[in-house]
Amino acid sequence: MYGHCSTAEADIGMLYYLTDIAGTGGRLKKTAQDFVVREISDAPAEVANGKFTIADITTTNWETNRLIRLLARTMRISRERIGFAGTKDKRAVTTQKMSFECEPDKLDLVELKDIEISNPYRSNRPIRMGDLHGNRFEITVRDYDVSKEQVMDTVSSVTETVNAVGGFPNYFGVQRFGTSRTVTHIVGERIVRGDLKGAVDAYLFLPSEFEEDDVKETREALKRCDGDYSNFDIEMPKIMGFEKLLVDHLIKRPEDYRGAIAEMPSNLQMMFTHAYQSYLYNLMLSGRMEHGLPLNTPVVGDTVIPLDGEGVPMHDEPVTATSKNIKLVERQVKKGRALVAITVYGSDGMFSEGEMGEIERKVISEANLDKKDFIVPGLGNCSAKGNWREILCPVNDLKYQIDEDSYSMMFSLSKGNYATCLMREFLKTDMNRY
Repeated sequence: MYGHCSTAEADIGMLYYLTDIAGTGGRLKKTAQDFVVREISDAPAEVANGKFTIADITTTNWETNRLIRLLARTMRISRERIGFAGTKDKRAVTTQKMSFECEPDKLDLVELKDIEISNPYRSNRPIRMGDLHGNRFEITVRDYDVSKEQVMDTVSSVTETVNAVGGFPNYFGVQRFGTSRTVTHIVGERIVRGDLKGAVDAYLFLPSEFEEDDVKETREALKRCDGDYSNFDIEMPKIMGFEKLLVDHLIKRPEDYRGAIAEMPSNLQMMFTHAYQSYLYNLMLSGRMEHGLPLNTPVVGDTVIPLDGEGVPMHDEPVTATSKNIKLVERQVKKGRALVAITVYGSDGMFSEGEMGEIERKVISEANLDKKDFIVPGLGNCSAKGNWREILCPVNDLKYQIDEDSYSMMFSLSKGNYATCLMREFLKTDMNRY
């Protein structure tokens, strides 16, 4: 039933596809305009003379952390005074609301390339992560590897299967791990295992074939320092801003790796551990598919998460499917009122029961982990409790358009889900073509 993945995605635990239908190949994001994202979120109410300035920010080719850092610098405010509901793809045209704890005229200071600020107003509250409901995507695939007729067959067949199943495997996508340099989960694993030097070394040294030569050369030079950066005098490329934060701290306080990590933005610290949790989750989801278990139907032992009236998962109300309630739970899932979930393992140490629970425990056992490992002393932002994550991602308004030398997919996803994980079902190509 499921197709096997043999691309580099397997390195981040994504071992299967929903279908074994041959892919089209092709490129995502040949240009940023091929990947258009518009945020679906709750906007704070407008309040005259409110403390916060709210605005629509449209960016082209901007990574979220770098965007926040440069906006803060340009506006001469702390980055902690900038609020946003979710991180976005870098190589894309994205529109999202942001809040700024400052006067509206501070926005006039922003003259950064490929950034458009529109519709400013004042409010009494900032934008928060909880404001995000989802995203609307319009994605164009170019340079596909097959005939137009085969594209039509593949796109229509995969679309039909996704609609019939009710969604696609809800893997954590490559963006969670670093699109051009897949190291975030490696840093996170070393933090969880208490190897803070190893975590810093991984972030500084591990290269990517997609990086520019000056970045690769800088990483090599840093590695040759062997932990002593007192004489490091090479000017780092601007794109290595976070690496510079680490090195500057280690010059002032040699071997203080905990302090160096703490210097990084709080959301980036969280991303390290979350990426490692995501890798473990991906392995568990792949394990379920390897065992031939369904994504859209619960089996005894599964954890099932009810959805509220707006379709938002209520993770604090999990239900375990048992031999007594299985028929009721099946009906709730079939009606779209609940979804099967598996653990995103953390310090809470939650597991499913039954066969899925055995798969989850095996992944954690083989990684030689314990729930206490996800409590990181002195680095609260790197600690992680864990949660449940739905194994099937529903798709809303899935449509497609096939043109002479490209095809486009239009759809909406709820927050926390990855458009590339749907697109991989159509392309079935290596993630370096994303």
